[in-house]
Amino acid sequence: MKNLIKYMLVMLVFTSMIACDTFEPIDENRLDFDYVSTDPESAEGILLNGYSGLVNQYSFSEAATDDAVSNQLSNSYKRIALGELSAQFNPASRWGSFERVFWVNRFLEIIDAGEIKWSRDEEINEMFNMRMKGEAIALRALHHFYALQAHAGIGVSGDLLGVPYFKEFIDANGNFNTPRLSFEATVEAIMEDFDEALTLLPTDYSNSVSDIDDWYADFDPDKYKVVNGTQYDLRISGRIVKALKARLALFAASPSFLNDGGYYTIAAENASNILNTIGGISGLVPEGLEFYISDNDKDSGEMVWRGSLGGSNSAIEERMFPPSVNGRGEINPTENFVEAFPMQSGLPATEANGYDPQNPYDNRDPRLEKYVVLNGSSFSGSTINTGVGGGIDRLDSIPQFSTTTGYYLKKLLRPDVRINNDGTTVGKSHYDVYFRYTELFLIFAEAANEIGGPDQLINGMTARDVIAAIRERAGIAQPDVYLTSIISKEDMRALIRNERRIELSFEGHRFWDLRRWGISLNETAKGYFNDGDNYVEIPSIEIRNYQPFATYMPIPNSETLKFSELEQNNGW
Repeated sequence: MKNLIKYMLVMLVFTSMIACDTFEPIDENRLDFDYVSTDPESAEGILLNGYSGLVNQYSFSEAATDDAVSNQLSNSYKRIALGELSAQFNPASRWGSFERVFWVNRFLEIIDAGEIKWSRDEEINEMFNMRMKGEAIALRALHHFYALQAHAGIGVSGDLLGVPYFKEFIDANGNFNTPRLSFEATVEAIMEDFDEALTLLPTDYSNSVSDIDDWYADFDPDKYKVVNGTQYDLRISGRIVKALKARLALFAASPSFLNDGGYYTIAAENASNILNTIGGISGLVPEGLEFYISDNDKDSGEMVWRGSLGGSNSAIEERMFPPSVNGRGEINPTENFVEAFPMQSGLPATEANGYDPQNPYDNRDPRLEKYVVLNGSSFSGSTINTGVGGGIDRLDSIPQFSTTTGYYLKKLLRPDVRINNDGTTVGKSHYDVYFRYTELFLIFAEAANEIGGPDQLINGMTARDVIAAIRERAGIAQPDVYLTSIISKEDMRALIRNERRIELSFEGHRFWDLRRWGISLNETAKGYFNDGDNYVEIPSIEIRNYQPFATYMPIPNSETLKFSELEQNNGW
């Protein structure tokens, strides 16, 4: 951890998110801390390092779950699924999140010193101090959450532990030998930071006087727009912090951790409070099913928080497209995942009378065709056949290019990207997604059901209401007879988890959800293949090999060797 601090003087990061005419230009290139502590642009550069390392939808950690396998032998998630996960090798580690914690802690020292002048106008200066301090505290909480999600667990002592919590900057020669807090103490420390940030941040960045929060009400509205106008709307806000509190509370309440109704209540209340500002159930965005297929989707209303729209590229598509359209087909959804999609009637596919294993994709939930390239699918101007006669798209026809399961990934890919035979490409823009409203609806549904069952009313909504709206948007036939048949908390829990599996698929959630729910990590990955005459199940594409203690991920071995106070999780 010390090495992370040594380079902070030279690693100032500036991004296109900055837009303010009140800053003076830097007139020299030598940036020591005395200079940074008085120069606005340099100081903000330190803060903006807190925006690096945000977790987006492109990890493809599903290759380590029952939802997918990778056809790349060197894929890190494939390797841990097959038994290589250890304290020395863990591609899901987030111990590096502490680097961003120290960046924002250094920025907070600068803010608290009171030497920065963001503007000659005192009101503008005060509002910049408020807002940027709120950003830093919120980002500190978020990066601690990332570390907690990846490294919380039962220590060798038998206690449920969280992670160290750092509220001060520590220089390179300082003492980093800090013990882990208990799990609940870590959660509470994160919550405290989120709550403090909420007293400083605007709920939304806006140019409208009607959107000004009470704690900014005494400031000049025209000056307020300079500090909290729409030019900052990709930065962390009060709305985002409330959503993150809901995510944290759901995680903490989960069976593998506190299994605590109080945290389910925090999750449900925070989620519903935000959802009611967009109209509650009626605010579920129709475009939320496919939030990635055009540049305009970023403005559909599905995003709680996203990154900026990038330039035209085809990198993800080159990795994921089937080989006949010049991709490498790296991530292959499993038959396990495909079976999670119900019939269009809403009945589970494997239990429905209308399911035909020889016509397995007929009359299925429309989301299946949107998220998975199936045998016979039309895709990127071609028909993709993964069975006999499929050429290079056929299962296992080209090692490390062709599917290993009978399926290719479709979700997250831009269908208008073209990868030409001559090596040229027609790229399209992409953007990072950090939080979607659909996730927030599902957080509410899970928490509300755990509190009081399918029809527990919280702030005007129930879990049944939410799941009904999500399934209707998906194209499930109405009335939804299957949903209506569900009465118990246990059956609704299973349905909510299945809907979460589908709706948030391939966005990096399943890897963590299995762990927080305490569900087996060792479900064998299956495939499905047309042999020319029939569809046949391939019962064992990959046999997962997680240790029984892998519900809780290890602390990096290098850290526990350096710091005697840092207790390792049991088994590692």
